[in-house]
Amino acid sequence: MENFAPYVIKSFKHDGHLHRMWLTNWRVPSHILHPDHLRQEMMVFINSQTKIQEADGKEWVSRIPGVSFFIPKQWFNIVALIEDTGVRYYCNVASPMYVTQQVLTYIDYDLDVIRMPDRSVHIVDQDEYERHKLNYHYSNLVETKVKDGLAAVLELVNTDKSPFQDDLVMHYYEQWEKHRNGGA
Repeated sequence: MENFAPYVIKSFKHDGHLHRMWLTNWRVPSHILHPDHLRQEMMVFINSQTKIQEADGKEWVSRIPGVSFFIPKQWFNIVALIEDTGVRYYCNVASPMYVTQQVLTYIDYDLDVIRMPDRSVHIVDQDEYERHKLNYHYSNLVETKVKDGLAAVLELVNTDKSPFQDDLVMHYYEQWEKHRNGGA
């Protein structure tokens, strides 16, 4: 039976420069994944107090545990942040993931959707997207994919479809904690 495996997650900008790296993320083994997530070939990762490196080299450590969801061919990814007040979902509109060995990469397209624990939904960083669209000369295809990714993630957010399920987020995190503590 497979175990939680360590991965690095790297986010880039459209021009290829590094945006941010999460240095230690634990991939949830397939035997633990919910059947819906397995069917979608979703990759699910846990991180807690992981070191994060910014493009300028600055490093910091995350204080909020996160469960990240990457779905093949989708133009978004989702991070469920486990906070004292509940689960906050931070959704990045981004290129589909690319995985080689134990490194997952994607291109961040700035637009983000945040669903708060009270279920309010906010689209943020639209100004940053508009600025980068001009600076990086996004093609019509990229613009279409970004808009489609935004619409797809909003559809999931607004209908409570997977992976926007707090109980599954907590289940994955608890399974990782149990593994981290030697199965206890």
